[in-house]
Amino acid sequence: MAKRKQIGRRVEGWKAKNWFKVYSPEVFDKVYLGDTIANEPEKVYGRVMQTTLGEMTQDYSKQNVKMRFKVTEVAGDAAYTDFAGHEVTKDYLRAMIKRRASRIDSIVLATTSDGKKIRVTATCFTINRADASQQHAIRKEITNYILKKAKEQTYYQFVKDMVMGEISRDIFKSIKLIHPTRRVEVIKSKVIEAKTVVAQ
Repeated sequence: MAKRKQIGRRVEGWKAKNWFKVYSPEVFDKVYLGDTIANEPEKVYGRVMQTTLGEMTQDYSKQNVKMRFKVTEVAGDAAYTDFAGHEVTKDYLRAMIKRRASRIDSIVLATTSDGKKIRVTATCFTINRADASQQHAIRKEITNYILKKAKEQTYYQFVKDMVMGEISRDIFKSIKLIHPTRRVEVIKSKVIEAKTVVAQ
């Protein structure tokens, strides 16, 4: 008998919860990302939804890009998000690595024109092996470009150009003058949120 009462309470608790439809930011056309459930709207804030860029854009050549969005606003049964970061799949990266070639990673902490901080990992895949001086020059070029681009653009302009490949294509044009290059990819990003200072 006690067991039945416990099951009944679970059912009642489930019915008390509400479903919220989650959408991407306006810069990504407020695409429907999925549903999340909670017994009150306040508990939806901060939840992270994950999808692929291919599913969002209906361009399945971009299925290798995983996107993360964090809920920042709730209105009625709709939840709206902000971009939290992205990452290229490990399978895609493994396919890009070739023998007798170099993979050169650059991690850059950039600040956009409106003061948002984002950590960006960009990778250069060369056609043949680059020596130490060439690798140093490539990292410097990538770092300088990303810092300059972020400073010139708003947060959402920068994020869109980054995930849609515009930044990678521009970096490639300058890197190939330093060393024969097969591809440049921004393989990962993470938004760095400002820490809240608690008054003493």
